Amino acid sequence: MSRNTVIIVLAALVAAACGSGNSGSDNTATSASPEAAVPNVEVAVVEAMDVPQESIYSSTVQANATNNIMPQQGGRIRRINVEVGDYVSRGQVLAEMDRLQLDQLALQIRNDEVEYERLKSLYEQGGVSASDFEAAELAYQVRKSNYQNLEENTILKSPISGYVTARNFDAGDMFSLTAPIFTVQQVVPVKLLVGISESEFTRVKRGDSVTLTVDAIPGRAFTGRIERLYPTIDATTHTFKAEVVVSNTDRALRPGMYARVSVNFGTRHSMVVPDRAVVKQDGTGQRFVYLLGDDNVVSLVSVGTGRHIGAQYEITSGLEEGQTVVVKGQAALRDGVTVNVLEPAL
Repeated sequence: MSRNTVIIVLAALVAAACGSGNSGSDNTATSASPEAAVPNVEVAVVEAMDVPQESIYSSTVQANATNNIMPQQGGRIRRINVEVGDYVSRGQVLAEMDRLQLDQLALQIRNDEVEYERLKSLYEQGGVSASDFEAAELAYQVRKSNYQNLEENTILKSPISGYVTARNFDAGDMFSLTAPIFTVQQVVPVKLLVGISESEFTRVKRGDSVTLTVDAIPGRAFTGRIERLYPTIDATTHTFKAEVVVSNTDRALRPGMYARVSVNFGTRHSMVVPDRAVVKQDGTGQRFVYLLGDDNVVSLVSVGTGRHIGAQYEITSGLEEGQTVVVKGQAALRDGVTVNVLEPAL
């Protein structure tokens, strides 16, 4: 076989092979590809209702009043009558300082009282001038006032009813004004300072009722009232202080307890959807829902959200009552997609 004949045979074989490959490619191209599946979704109807406008703030229970018990000057502590943890009543004697000066002054007042009565009798009979009698009376009253002041700083009494929360000295110690002998805290009532968002500034009023819970007493709620409102707003936290007072008649609440305070600002008539319907866009604070339109076509709608109530979200903007939103199947959706609405399970 000649060289030319070999070349012609090889060319024929290559052409046959190419023809066979093209035929297979055409068959593949002409076969029908299956259509993309329509996403299945579940939906819910937008409802309108009165939504409680309630916010929860954290705070710490404080004593209504705190008194540091100490005399005005140093001296030896003669007696200690109470211990830390004791509940004391107003006017109860907590401790006594050395009584030497007090007892000496008491004797002087007793003599002054006898002299005063004698001069008074003489004055009424004309035996003493008015100036001498008035001078003696003034000296007597001044000494009585000094005695009362010294007595208050010798026999130390509690000015409030409450718990003794600190004792810094023992009987026999020399008191030197470095620290109070006792600290007494009033717990009937107690108070809390609550930092409320500035957006609620015009909605909070003195006398409003609040409820609170504490971690230390699970399962129990306490009722208090707003006693006073601080007039300025913190520029850093954008909150203002509200002082809440709780009667605490059973003394269950103690200073230092962590509390959650619930403040109710009334109600607002708003749209409500299941919280499953709300989609948050990654990297932003924006929230959306898929709104079901005609021919089961969904559109992505930006909404404003308010309170989260149980399994529902309050919608403050973007929706109207009676519209239908997707609550399940959003992962497979995009704006303008046609969906298949599943019937709710019975």
